[in-house]
Amino acid sequence: IPSLLEDYLHECQKKGFKEVRIVHGKGKGVQMNIVHSFLEKSPLVESYQLAPPEAGSWGATIAYLKKPKEVKAGMQNG
Repeated sequence: IPSLLEDYLHECQKKGFKEVRIVHGKGKGVQMNIVHSFLEKSPLVESYQLAPPEAGSWGATIAYLKKPKEVKAGMQNG
C-alpha cells in the first residue's frame, strides 16, 4: 500500500490537486491504519482526516497535499 500511495500522491500533486480521497474500506481498520501511518510520515501531506459521511465516512480518508515548493523545502530540511 505505501508504494502505491506514494506514486498516487506524487501524480496528484503534479496535476495540481490540493486534496485527495483515499478509500481504504471500513472493515477492521487494518488498511486505514496503514494509510494513516503512511500519511503521517509523508513529506507530501500537509494533513489528513476521515472523510465526511457523504464521502465515505470512516471508510475513506481525505489527505491535504502540500504545495510542490513546500515538499522540496521539507525534503531538504528533513
